[in-house]
Amino acid sequence: MSKNYKVINIATSSEAPKSSILLIYTGGTFGMVYDEDGSLAPFNFSLVIEKIPELQSLDLKLTVISFPEPVDSSNVNTEHWHAMAEIIKSYYNQFDGFVILHGTDTMAYTASALSFMFRGLNKPVILTGAQIPIGATRSDARENLITALEIASKKNEGRPMVNEVALYFNYYLLKGNRSQKIRSSNFAAFESENYPYLAESGVEIVFNESFLKPHETQQRLEYYPKLDPNVVVLKIFPGITQEVVKSILNIKGLRGVVIESYGSGNMMTWEWMSNLLRDAVARGIFLYNVSQCMGGSVVQGRYETSKMLDDIGVISGHDITTEAALAKLMHLLGTEQNVDIIKQKLNIAIRGELTVLE
Repeated sequence: MSKNYKVINIATSSEAPKSSILLIYTGGTFGMVYDEDGSLAPFNFSLVIEKIPELQSLDLKLTVISFPEPVDSSNVNTEHWHAMAEIIKSYYNQFDGFVILHGTDTMAYTASALSFMFRGLNKPVILTGAQIPIGATRSDARENLITALEIASKKNEGRPMVNEVALYFNYYLLKGNRSQKIRSSNFAAFESENYPYLAESGVEIVFNESFLKPHETQQRLEYYPKLDPNVVVLKIFPGITQEVVKSILNIKGLRGVVIESYGSGNMMTWEWMSNLLRDAVARGIFLYNVSQCMGGSVVQGRYETSKMLDDIGVISGHDITTEAALAKLMHLLGTEQNVDIIKQKLNIAIRGELTVLE
């Protein structure tokens, strides 16, 4: 995509800033205001202090980079993930932290993808957005932005408090690759069912320090830009037909399938289903089993209906989300060449995205 980014430098205080933050505006509901005729138009971020005067209390050196054209999050693809990642990589040494303004529909996908594209992050990358545009009276954009910036600038003994990709929304900071959008018409749009909140914003911001990724002084930032998009989600449901499953597993160029199974990893034991899955594995397609449930974990072999998957060679995703599973498959298939290493890494946590139950 075009690299003609719009760059705006904003001093939120006349005093020496305590931190420098790069704000990346990609699009979405957050940055929209109502025009004179009542229609929505992109917000001019040079006026952000005028719109949110509370920012002046943060004592930040704030730089805003906007995509040339705001992107509705429904249109976000791997090209936009690369654009965000390239900005972070290019400016990594110039800023103390990064905040990405993003549409809510695919925010959890982007948070997951960025978590895999970087290894050794020692600075915060916080995604946030809004359910109501910043120009609306009841908008949640103000609180989300103010707190995301405050979290991104928070330090502990001179080091960043947050050293990973995270998502802030409606008073809670979530681990990025553990988050999911679960509500479409509520300010509490996101949850992290299988991982505790990283922080909660109330009278004060309280960090759940035991679950934060520690700062690793000796770790250098590693960037993995290659993503293989030849993956698909196969959702299991009662009455699914052989023709549907066969057509999905025979997509030309397909390399990975996230299977959304029932409960703790269960699915039908019909002969035609097991034959199709076994054939896919034999053809080198990686089958990754995740649960349709928001909470809980896949435990293959607990019941007879999932033991068959173990025998076939389906890989357990444990308690990983569908969003993180897709991003992880894209990352590993784009980065690794060794089949055994891909299988091994799918089954363990490489960015804290899953928990293996003993």
